[in-house]
Amino acid sequence: MRSASQVLHSVFGFPDFREGQEAVVSRLLESRSVLAVFPTGAGKSLCYQLPALMLEGVTLVISPLIALMKDQIDFLTRRGIPAARLDSTLGPEEIRQLYSDLRAGTLKLLYVAPERLANERFLQTLRRLRIAMLAVDEAHCISEWGHNFRPDYMKLASLARTLKVERVLALTATATPSVARDIAAAFDIAAGDVIQTGFHRPNLSLHVTPTQGGDERRELLLSRLRSRPRGPTIVYVTLQRTAEETADFLSGNGFAARAYHAGMEPEVRHQVQDWFMGSADAVVVATIAFGMGIDKSDIRSVYHCNLPKSLENYAQEIGRAGRDGKPSTCELLAAMEDVTVLENFTYGDTPTPEAVAGVLRHVLGQGETFDISIHELSGAHDVRPLVIETMMTYLELDGLLESTGPFYTEYKFQALRPLDEVIAGFDAPRAGFLRQVFAHAEPMKTWSRLKLDDIARKLGEPRQRIIAALNYLEEQEALKLQVTGVRQGYRLKRTDFDVDGLTRTMVERFNERESRDMRRLRQVLDFADHEGCRTRLLMDYFGEDLGGDCGHCGWCAGERPGKLPPSAVRPPGAREAAMLKPLRAEGHEALASARQLARFLCGISSPSATRARLTRHKLFGLLSDVPFEQVLTFVEGPP
Repeated sequence: MRSASQVLHSVFGFPDFREGQEAVVSRLLESRSVLAVFPTGAGKSLCYQLPALMLEGVTLVISPLIALMKDQIDFLTRRGIPAARLDSTLGPEEIRQLYSDLRAGTLKLLYVAPERLANERFLQTLRRLRIAMLAVDEAHCISEWGHNFRPDYMKLASLARTLKVERVLALTATATPSVARDIAAAFDIAAGDVIQTGFHRPNLSLHVTPTQGGDERRELLLSRLRSRPRGPTIVYVTLQRTAEETADFLSGNGFAARAYHAGMEPEVRHQVQDWFMGSADAVVVATIAFGMGIDKSDIRSVYHCNLPKSLENYAQEIGRAGRDGKPSTCELLAAMEDVTVLENFTYGDTPTPEAVAGVLRHVLGQGETFDISIHELSGAHDVRPLVIETMMTYLELDGLLESTGPFYTEYKFQALRPLDEVIAGFDAPRAGFLRQVFAHAEPMKTWSRLKLDDIARKLGEPRQRIIAALNYLEEQEALKLQVTGVRQGYRLKRTDFDVDGLTRTMVERFNERESRDMRRLRQVLDFADHEGCRTRLLMDYFGEDLGGDCGHCGWCAGERPGKLPPSAVRPPGAREAAMLKPLRAEGHEALASARQLARFLCGISSPSATRARLTRHKLFGLLSDVPFEQVLTFVEGPP
């Protein structure tokens, strides 16, 4: 068997391991789970790609973004490594081939988003595989204390145990010491198997320039781009609209600039990414979605044209510059006007006590076993789906509920061969069973529909038997399948609960999350206003002591930009009250509560407002530049 060093040379073409990589790889090959805390661009992906080739079975990589998966799959396939991704952009033929490769054992790495693990068919396939390793990228998402908590991530640790995963590699670039402890505890990672390299990147020069914002900031960005040597550049902004407007502005002033954000079609985002990868002077103006997993080493500049929402986000984003080790510039154009938008995003995710109580009463009043639709609950209680998922995760973690897994209420199929001919190839009992199943199919325009629960009840058969039969027929290329109507199944583990008490606890949790997000934003403002070495302050936040000033940030180079100028926000008054009167008179159910109306005026969408098409209303976002709490006080006042 080849050694890890031999695989590093022969397959990946690297002469030596980078700092920390060999320690991670050797532990994984010894069947130990590992947490790797490496800065952005330090080669985290090699830590699972290399051992995946040396282990029996498939390595399952949990990755949060399709762009990241695409880039890494391209890298691996160029080196002849059998790897694939399973995501929403794949067509039916590609998915069938992928499942066939998985069953045949020819794939070594499979990349999926965490949401894919809520797919009933996918989980059923995983249970039949030998999973040599689970690699969890952006592992800080499992921690409530992290800056980017995601409920899907919190379930990964228990899923790894259920699937009998042989080892886990958790990876992150932005874990504070408390978050690293959380991750290690979740995956049973020993203290000696936490591998952390330094965050300090001496080739990155950090600068902060206070500005009033608006046109002044845009002109300042243009001035910076003109005065510095051209090279691949990322400009980070908060809003999709700002990305489009800034890219147009830079294009009109002679720069090769394009926008990138989540509101664009996937194929357009892929085109922008490919264009940026192949260019020597491209400027991408992007929301935070851009750059994760991008393997472009010569990014010379990263500008933040809006305040980042946390120092973790800031560190991750500037880490995309200068991966080739050459000097690179990172500049934050800081304006107080950004604070309101970032605060309002947080307020939009905090549910009202009434909404929390409504969700809990519905969920906990269903009986011993039940199922829910996240989408339906979201719409019924006007709470974002992510908030519903978080609430359900809290109930699981508190031991009130046990997930029995996701499932789909409907399967749609298209026959690729005559069904009578297919069924005739089975023995009499199986053929009879299949005839009964397909007798309940409801013909549609191009597909036929099977309502699984109804069919299972009528036939007195377990739904798993029906699913297994349909999956087998798809494997044999007898039919195409589509699934719809995802629901989450649960079992009530305790009945000694007090809904009012649970509501208070849940509301406190969400309020604490809101407070933590606000504290993170204050830390960004403290960083922008800091009079001293900026690099040292940032390293301090991540638990790394530089032992002195860096000598290469703007402050160390003699820049003294001063404090951020105060924001000139005018509170709403009589004019806005007059504009609000006809809106109130329209009597929209989606704007019934003060908090719903405040969200609408701040430009924060909600399920009810979206369903009622109120995000297109001329007053939507009327007060988007006013702090949420001021707007809430305004709408709670006299009509």
